[in-house]
Amino acid sequence: MNKKLTLAGFFLLISTLFSCHIQRHVDTIVFNGKIYTVDNGFSVVEAMAIKNGKIVSIGSTEDMLYDYSADEKIDLKGNTAYPGFIDAHCHFYGYATDLTKCNLTGTSSYSELIGQLTEFAKTNKFTWLLGRGWDQNDWEVKEYPNNHELDSLFPTLPVFLMRIDGHAALCNSAALKLAGIDENTKIDGGEILKKDGKLTGVVIDHAMEQVFSKIPPFSSDIVESSILKAQQNCFEVGLTTVDDAGLGKDSIFTLHKLQKEDKLRLRIYAMISDDPVTLNHFIEHGPFKSDRLNVRAIKIYADGSLGSRGACMKADYADLPGHKGFLLHPASYFVKIADEAIENGFQLCTHAIGDSAVKITLAFYDAHLNGENNRRWRIEHCQVVSEADRKRLGTNNIIPSVQPTHATSDMYWAEDRIGKDRIKEAYAYKDLLDDAGGIIAFGTDFPVEGINPINTFYAAVARKDLKGFPENGFQIDNKIKKKDALRAMTIWAAYSNFEEEEKGSLEQGKFADFVILDTDIMKCDENKIPATKVLATFVNGERVFSRGF
Repeated sequence: MNKKLTLAGFFLLISTLFSCHIQRHVDTIVFNGKIYTVDNGFSVVEAMAIKNGKIVSIGSTEDMLYDYSADEKIDLKGNTAYPGFIDAHCHFYGYATDLTKCNLTGTSSYSELIGQLTEFAKTNKFTWLLGRGWDQNDWEVKEYPNNHELDSLFPTLPVFLMRIDGHAALCNSAALKLAGIDENTKIDGGEILKKDGKLTGVVIDHAMEQVFSKIPPFSSDIVESSILKAQQNCFEVGLTTVDDAGLGKDSIFTLHKLQKEDKLRLRIYAMISDDPVTLNHFIEHGPFKSDRLNVRAIKIYADGSLGSRGACMKADYADLPGHKGFLLHPASYFVKIADEAIENGFQLCTHAIGDSAVKITLAFYDAHLNGENNRRWRIEHCQVVSEADRKRLGTNNIIPSVQPTHATSDMYWAEDRIGKDRIKEAYAYKDLLDDAGGIIAFGTDFPVEGINPINTFYAAVARKDLKGFPENGFQIDNKIKKKDALRAMTIWAAYSNFEEEEKGSLEQGKFADFVILDTDIMKCDENKIPATKVLATFVNGERVFSRGF
């Protein structure tokens, strides 16, 4: 009897040992929420396990807590999580250094600009007086300013005030003199505005760059502190990757240095600028890739901006007869850069806003891509595109990279610029998505627009500004579905960077880059979207921002 019991007990013990569940140890378990994975099936799960900065598993809260033990457990408390947002077109480095300048965004008149600049000048310690953000389209008098008052206030201190779009600037005479610009100066790919034969101080595109080139560089300490402040601002709005659209060699080296020192944890997709020093360096050394930095694209400009009338149009501007804008380079230049990109394994990203610039860009893309391909060349902005040209995008797998808040910023004056017929072909994001083969990438172009990707999402799905105007949406037929808007800020943006295997969705093996929001933007009324707050942002599984969460 005792022998049988002992034997039974032995088998029971063996059975228990073999059936005992062993948990795998991970760094973090995120659970008890609604996690939009943005995978191929647009799955929604409750939990995920993270180890060494990558996602190990996703699933239900019950399964995650049963299968894994963790050093840290993050209870979402019913809140929603999304892949870390990607800004597919911005100017992060420029935004960072702009934080040290006079912020002229939102000024309603030239006199208000002067007032803000005068106040800023009291504490300015730099050798130039710098500012950015003015837009004459927002002023009571919607005309370019004149520098008479700047000359009176600052007769010897050079002043350089960049327009919000980065394609024009207002300079005082001291700055123009340092740049060697006078009434007789001519600059290809740029304009020097005059009134009654006298310089107004407004310089556009290449003329602006001639003045900008004379500004002394900031010290390394100022640059570093600005970049780290800009990084924190990005984390606060849920950005985990930014595509910096046009960086010089030294700027890229600075960012890489800060990343290696673990000070800059933001991931950066760097498009190299086409200045000869930068271009020659990267053509010689080829693309560069680390976990945080990816340098494999060349950024070129076909034209300027619509707001400064530098966008190259097929027909005259409606509000400036006889003027069509202009290309910034001859056609041969575009072909040369495209040849370099093909031969050296670089993606090409071309800024093209006017319908003529887009058509010309498509022509040299066509000649180099020859149909189906995986080069993923992009047209940045793709702002005014004829229907015939729009339908050419899908032929060569060209990705439109657009900024939805441009539509809601420009809608007040854009029709005045290009007329009621062409406005129907402008900011046509749904049409672009359909004709480009189902891929579109969203960015902000910050600091031209604000950095918040929630505003990008809202502008795309509602076609309204942050005041809810217009009531029925601007050209509402071109609104984007919520799922597609989220994809354009995550997995499609990652695809446009050749990074879809490592980020853009929350799946096993990918980086644990994610953001927790206080609102389910996929389900809430669209009018509640702008008030959405980021509760926490994670990069590589590490918390880089928290709003008391």
